Amino acid sequence: MALVTLTELFADACRGGYALGYFEAWDATSLEAVLDAAEAENSPVILGFGCMMLDSAWLDAGGVELLGAMGRAVAQRAKVPVALLLNEARTFDQVVRGMDAGFNAVMLDTSSWGTNEAIAAVAKLTQLAHARGIAVEAELGRLPDAVGDGIDDSAAALTDPEQAAQFVAQTGVDCLAVSIGNVHLLTHGYAPVDMAHMQAIHQRVPVPLVIHGGTSFPPAEVPRAIAAGALKFNVGTILKKTFLEGLRETVGALPAQPFVHDLMGSHKDADLLTQGKARMTAKVRELIRLYRGT
Repeated sequence: MALVTLTELFADACRGGYALGYFEAWDATSLEAVLDAAEAENSPVILGFGCMMLDSAWLDAGGVELLGAMGRAVAQRAKVPVALLLNEARTFDQVVRGMDAGFNAVMLDTSSWGTNEAIAAVAKLTQLAHARGIAVEAELGRLPDAVGDGIDDSAAALTDPEQAAQFVAQTGVDCLAVSIGNVHLLTHGYAPVDMAHMQAIHQRVPVPLVIHGGTSFPPAEVPRAIAAGALKFNVGTILKKTFLEGLRETVGALPAQPFVHDLMGSHKDADLLTQGKARMTAKVRELIRLYRGT
């Protein structure tokens, strides 16, 4: 099945009363793990890569184009509906290059920008993207970051409902990521989220809402979030943790003199990455079921 637009996926999710997962990949193996999970669950999914944790110099030296080529190759062989997202690009140039590289959904990270600057940039991006049939996600408010065993909320800000309505009207974005207590990069436990605040945003904002920091989001609150307009959950941290656990198990069980050609890049059962991929696929399947209420 060919790529479909993010707006098409949102329309189906809205009719079906479920949310989509964007399960952030970082290489070909993790991207295949996401698609394997979606196909096993016969579920639509948002494939893609995020720029937040990537080296800017690498992205600017052709990394965006490499990610786009990988993403398109995997997406075009999908047996379920998929969109391909370049998430949280750091610069306007990166996001434009992402569109050129084949991503059909993009996001420019303006969470630390001034409001007027963000509106101007996102409005310009939306105009360019929509002319090419590409969806645009934006974010208003700022999530706290998990740091070690604590939370750095010094720059965090909840999304203001009225300001969010104005932002969407002025930019024309297709969906809006919101801050309601969710946390970026949380590695253990869940964050306390304010569902009344999310409902207030939903009442004023006419586009699908997005939850970043999906690893931090309490599973018990997912149905309420969907009822309050959340049609997309971004998940990354728990996927890397799960993949790493599989790698550790594999490496720990290696013989003293392994056959390196099976171990490195063979894509066979003995491949070093196979256990990590399998663990990640299982986790994505679990989250797809959570977001679909099945």
